[in-house]
Amino acid sequence: MSPKNWLPLIGITISVFIFNMSEFMPIGLLTDISMDLGITESKAGMIISIYAWAVAILSLPIMLLLRKMEYRRMLLMCITLFAGFQILSGISDSYEMLIMARLGVAVSHSIFWSIATPLAVRVVTMEYRKLAISMVATGTSIAMIAGLPIGRMIGLAMGWRASFISIAIVAIFALILLVIVFPRVENPGTFTLRRLPELFRNKALVGIYVVIAIFVTGYYTGYSYIEPFMIQIANLSESMTTVGLTIFGFAGIVGSFVFTKYYDRIRYKFLIGSILGVSVCLMLLNVSAYSAITVMMVCMFWGFFATAFNVSFQSEAIRTSPMDASAISMSMYSGIFNVGIAMGSIIGGITTDTISIGSIGYVGGAFTMIALIFTCTYLVKQMKSTDPITERS
Repeated sequence: MSPKNWLPLIGITISVFIFNMSEFMPIGLLTDISMDLGITESKAGMIISIYAWAVAILSLPIMLLLRKMEYRRMLLMCITLFAGFQILSGISDSYEMLIMARLGVAVSHSIFWSIATPLAVRVVTMEYRKLAISMVATGTSIAMIAGLPIGRMIGLAMGWRASFISIAIVAIFALILLVIVFPRVENPGTFTLRRLPELFRNKALVGIYVVIAIFVTGYYTGYSYIEPFMIQIANLSESMTTVGLTIFGFAGIVGSFVFTKYYDRIRYKFLIGSILGVSVCLMLLNVSAYSAITVMMVCMFWGFFATAFNVSFQSEAIRTSPMDASAISMSMYSGIFNVGIAMGSIIGGITTDTISIGSIGYVGGAFTMIALIFTCTYLVKQMKSTDPITERS
């Protein structure tokens, strides 16, 4: 692949990383944010859920509104907004100001995640489309995992505000790169609200949306409060907590590699196994808290299976989406994913306040087990019926 194709794809991949890192980074900073702003940890956790609800609500309407805008212009506009509101997040001196800044970031997030994958595919030749999709999905997964320890390390060294400013700086560099190398990409603008029911008649795609909603709710019931869990229940120091989250991240990278190498051979087993793996890790979270070693082991497997899930289900969403509706279907995927994040952080907060923070794994695991049952009994059957020539193991 020539530099003409590589450089735009690299620019998108960097953008994918920072957009996701921005969303998940506050999870590792909840304790610092709550102490600095004088609020409870559950109220600080609302920063995550409000952001996620905003993305969930805005993704589809914004894409329908911008459906005729040229893609390069749309991409540069949303990254500019993203960088600006990250700076505003970094200088926020009150809870209300931070919420408003995060809402601004959520608007740019809504746009970006609707176009990132379709653009990655369109800036490369046909033979490299699978690679482009893989890079976007892998960048997403690694950022989803690594954003927590990286943001936490910056926050511990320089304060939580520096974490947001650092993201803004990287976003500006990504913007400069994209201004230089990204080509003009026409937007056909053919999809309208009237055609939306077509997507809901795709049973496999709807099944994927259902699994995403349930699984992500359970996953974020535990993941949203993993940092205070490690400190309060596992009695880990701040530095050891960062080590645990870093192990989580490296295991996620391994999960991405395993996906690339084996997914096409054992497609359905991979989908089911990734959900089962996360479910087991959530259920073992509280039990493992008696020892730093066991907590680290659970983090390692959790990170591996979380990335495996994320990459494989993004791949399936792209596979089952109509080509001319890819931006719209991905905006719905992003919206539903963020509904799960919002619900998970809310349920995690309620669990923390009314039961105990040690119970977040049990509650989250109950949701992911429901997603597992639905996948085994319904989703896999729909995927096989709509894609009969693919592997059926």
